[in-house]
Amino acid sequence: MRRKNDSRNPAHRIEERHAPAGEVRNAQLTILSRFTLYSGATQTICAVVFALLEYRHLPMLVLLGWLGLIIAATYISARWLNRTTMVRRSDQQPVMKIRIAALDGAIRAALWIAMPVYAALSGAPINYAFTGGLVAMMMVSGISVAVIPAAITLWISLLGAGLAFAAYYGGGAMAFPGIAILIAYSGAALVGFLLLARSWQGQIDRAGVLAAKRSDIRYLLQEYEDRGAGWLWQVDSQFQLTYVSPRMGELVGAATYQLLGKPLATVLGNKQSLSQILANRERFDKIELEVGAENKCRWVTLSGSPIIDEDGQFQGYRGVGLDITDTKSSHAKLQHLANLDVLTGLPNRSRVRTLLDTALSEAKQKNIPCAIMFLDLDGFKPVNDTFGHPKGDAVLKTVGRRLRDLVGPRGTVGRIGGDEFAIVLDDAQSRVGVEALAEKLIAAVSEPYMIDNVQIRIGLSIGCSYGPIDGDTVDDLVRKADLALYQAKSLGRATFCNFDPQMQVDAEERVRLEHDMRQAIGTDQFHLLYQPLVSSSTQRVTGFEALLRWNHPSRGPISPAVFIPIAEESGLIEELGAWVLRKACIDATTWPDEITVAVNVSPVQLVVPALPNTVSGALQKARMPANRLELEVTESVFMSGAGNAVDVLKRLRGLGVGIALDDFGTGYSSLGYLNKAVFHKLKIDGSFVRNAATQEETISIIKAIVMLANSFRLTITAEGVETAEDFNRMRDLGCDQIQGYLFGRPMPIERTREIVGSKWEHRLVG
Repeated sequence: MRRKNDSRNPAHRIEERHAPAGEVRNAQLTILSRFTLYSGATQTICAVVFALLEYRHLPMLVLLGWLGLIIAATYISARWLNRTTMVRRSDQQPVMKIRIAALDGAIRAALWIAMPVYAALSGAPINYAFTGGLVAMMMVSGISVAVIPAAITLWISLLGAGLAFAAYYGGGAMAFPGIAILIAYSGAALVGFLLLARSWQGQIDRAGVLAAKRSDIRYLLQEYEDRGAGWLWQVDSQFQLTYVSPRMGELVGAATYQLLGKPLATVLGNKQSLSQILANRERFDKIELEVGAENKCRWVTLSGSPIIDEDGQFQGYRGVGLDITDTKSSHAKLQHLANLDVLTGLPNRSRVRTLLDTALSEAKQKNIPCAIMFLDLDGFKPVNDTFGHPKGDAVLKTVGRRLRDLVGPRGTVGRIGGDEFAIVLDDAQSRVGVEALAEKLIAAVSEPYMIDNVQIRIGLSIGCSYGPIDGDTVDDLVRKADLALYQAKSLGRATFCNFDPQMQVDAEERVRLEHDMRQAIGTDQFHLLYQPLVSSSTQRVTGFEALLRWNHPSRGPISPAVFIPIAEESGLIEELGAWVLRKACIDATTWPDEITVAVNVSPVQLVVPALPNTVSGALQKARMPANRLELEVTESVFMSGAGNAVDVLKRLRGLGVGIALDDFGTGYSSLGYLNKAVFHKLKIDGSFVRNAATQEETISIIKAIVMLANSFRLTITAEGVETAEDFNRMRDLGCDQIQGYLFGRPMPIERTREIVGSKWEHRLVG
């Protein structure tokens, strides 16, 4: 009876399998052929001895004819076996050949015993002692056919039965003791030979299984070498190559035979570190090496295990290598993406923070103030709404160039997202100089922009804080520069403000807004809109993203960019987020079962251990399956509290909900967290989508993102798709889902039911 885990254990199945029957028959006939000379000589000698014993009592012609038949039968049998076994090892003998071999043995046994039977029937005197000895020798010679149980059974049975008949016929009752001894001897011989046949059968079976396993391993290794980027290697105790795959020869620019006998470290470029690792005679895994061939550098990983013989002696290493050049190239592109804003080529938010941290440290050491300037474009949103995002992106790129040209070596310009820029000044001891620079920046940005013969005008507001005067940490300086920018925006366009403690008082307005938000949660002031997510292959709606909106009774609509930060700072985001989750799940139950709903989750929520319980409660209340809910997080979650956030994400993933990484590449680097097995989807930011229409480099980066996402088995969604050309481009680059105004703006729940209902007419794209 098979164990329960047999079906789940392929290795166990290999151990339990048997050699193919055709291969077993081939081995049986081969063994028979090897015994041909022995068996033929034994049978002939025994026949000659019997003829000498009986030549005075039997006709000479009969004896000579009998001897001739035995010799002829032996010769014919030997020739047939030789021809039969002259086949390839992979050939499989038919069962008919085994039957013929068994019949051949039976005929030769019957032919030999026929003469003693004839002598008894003719009344010739027989020396049964000598004849019994000859028959015993004949039975022993049956080892030549013992590998076939049927053949040895016929062989011993015919010889024993024939001699017993002759003894009984010639001696009557007096022969019974001898016949009994003969029967006992024959039975013992038969049992012994059958046991021997069984042992041979087991050895043949094991040899066949071992050969099959070796063949499987050989083909698997060949498949690995032929199809993958990997290669195999083996070295002796002196670390000289004894085997290497052709792929490694291609890697280092040499033929395989030229590498054999050379030290592995030398072949790979005299890597001292590799020599030290090999000298340790311990297992190593995935060490990275740079290998050069024909002025082209490739990156490989090397893994190896020591070879230890039965006596515990070190015999060398065997292992695998893997070409990771393409992977490292992709990571390099993504690392480049992690530090630079794709649209403008300026440092992004993460890089700006790093630069500010460095400037602040030097300011403390040298006692020379540094500064951080936050810049926000005035009137930029109408540019996107009126002229579209492509022209808006063109404006942003031009703004970046103007800022960089004006700042020059005095500082570093970065884009921290959307229409916001930042400037880090290493030397800000002259506030007059900083204010003069700000006026030049405002004037330069205010100059008109000619984009496709369209004149566009925008303004610029700037807030500035000084370190370590206004704050001795990056977060403190950023917050106060942001307060200064908020003050500048509130004063109107084209304004510059340094941070002033009075601005803290102005922040009380935000406190009042926070109070209003507390009162508004759970009322009809908050509502959800939904934007469709469309399959790139079918162009059918597969889900919606829930977007929170606040319609204040006195202030009117308040942007999420305003109230979400307040909610995060005040701790209201947990209560507000729980309401959004409950509402979105309840709304989703009015859609067909295959339609999903995506809910944005704040980084602040993700560091709260109770979030999985909140999600589970929302699903239970709505009686909605977990796989219909997706939670979207931005890369900013990994800026602080990353460890706890990843733990919470894993617990959420354990509930069965999907986790999407939103706005990928817009300012933070979370590459180290993609392999945490928590994400199921990667959302490419809309700026990539728009920029891909004009920049080949952006397409290369998107390809790198797609390749990385595919390696982690992540679904890919492209955001900000507004034109059919964008759709087709993102689809062809490998994006699975599309989101953007091309397929619909955010809409109330009532409109979503019409879209997913039977009246939905699919928009044909491309």
